[in-house]
Amino acid sequence: MTPLAVIRHGPTAWNHDGRMQGQQDIALSDAARRALAARRPPAALDGFAWVSSPLARAMETARVLAPDATVAVEPALTEMAWGAWEGATLDALRAQNGAAFDANADRGLDFRPPGGESPRMVQDRLTPWLARVAGAGVPTVAVTHKGVIRALLGLATDWNFLGKPPARLDWSAAHLFEVDDAGRPRIRALNLALEPR
Repeated sequence: MTPLAVIRHGPTAWNHDGRMQGQQDIALSDAARRALAARRPPAALDGFAWVSSPLARAMETARVLAPDATVAVEPALTEMAWGAWEGATLDALRAQNGAAFDANADRGLDFRPPGGESPRMVQDRLTPWLARVAGAGVPTVAVTHKGVIRALLGLATDWNFLGKPPARLDWSAAHLFEVDDAGRPRIRALNLALEPR
């Protein structure tokens, strides 16, 4: 079993405003940079290799949290595409689309914004990468996005994205999984707090 920790990027101005970022390349906020600079990864992740989504908010988070590490870029870790809905707020989408929005959400793993990706599609692009992580056998920290972490949680628990998630995740913490030889993840420990630097 290969350890795989995932950390969500620090907040951006769009996070603060409740806007769907998707694959828009939004930078960290100044407040996020300051907060991250005061933290370090949990000691349990010392010696892990580092990899990141190519989006700036994730890359910067990785570089601030692990300034001495070489951070590899992994396209499979890119946030779920929200297509035509990128930049909108959830309230605006519900007001604009009414019952159609809720009907789409009720599709669970197959919920898909117009021109975007479904959680199942994110899982499909994660799966080959997970197999490569397992094949390499190198403990790894991946800095990524909420949609990707939820997709990973779904793979680890067989959650179909209907109803509440099977675990409550602290989006400012690290989450430790382990990946078997076939590339299937399972939970080892969730909500590992970042430590004071």
